[in-house]
Amino acid sequence: MLSKAKLKYIRSLELKKNRRTEQAFVAEGPKVVGDMLPHFTCRLLVATEEWHQLHPDALADEKITVTLDELTRASFLKTPQEVLAVFALGAEADEEGTSIASSQLCLALDDVQDPGNLGTIIRLADWFGIRHIFCSPATADAYNPKVVQATMGALARVSLHYTPLVPLMEEMQRQAIPIYGTFLDGEDLYTKSLTPNGLIIMGNEGNGISPQVGAYVNERLLIPNYPVGAATSESLNVATATAIICAEFRRRMR
Repeated sequence: MLSKAKLKYIRSLELKKNRRTEQAFVAEGPKVVGDMLPHFTCRLLVATEEWHQLHPDALADEKITVTLDELTRASFLKTPQEVLAVFALGAEADEEGTSIASSQLCLALDDVQDPGNLGTIIRLADWFGIRHIFCSPATADAYNPKVVQATMGALARVSLHYTPLVPLMEEMQRQAIPIYGTFLDGEDLYTKSLTPNGLIIMGNEGNGISPQVGAYVNERLLIPNYPVGAATSESLNVATATAIICAEFRRRMR
């Protein structure tokens, strides 16, 4: 049975300030929770009797069996899915950002604020084997329940680093690490030389890459429309643009 105190605790984690205070976040559903369990410490596992019977070895500090009605009251989803878990926030990687970007391909998000976009980008990074995303402080919180759900478990395999981007890129510039960004005056993505390492910056939904961050981009890219010169939409959704760019980088590396 789910006590009022436990219910209040779970619901409180909808707010970022409470997630930071408690150093915890919520994940829901068999797929998401199943992917998270091997990678994060589970503080509380709330599930139906059927789910518990199917997963007797699931590790958690505390397990509670609930009815579907109780799960509905705790859930952030319109349609609860058998299991809800509270996980401890993961620790930041010890490796320096410049070291990561010098050896592999990474993403940087410059104030991406829509939780759905952020969740989709994390899922895309997982699909294309990008293991690190650097987020500006104003980027949406990756542990927002909406973001966690949109990642479909990708948070288990992609590390998020919240940090001011300008100091990070200043150091990358000093080390001559490629910094990519999309601009209307950039070079055609499909004909430009691309590297297997470096940083790909994706900008804010309405404003794109900020001038402060854009000043450090040394590899300017353009995703061309088709046919070239035709009247078309002003821009692409940031998650859609991320998918196109990551796909082209990986196609070149095959």
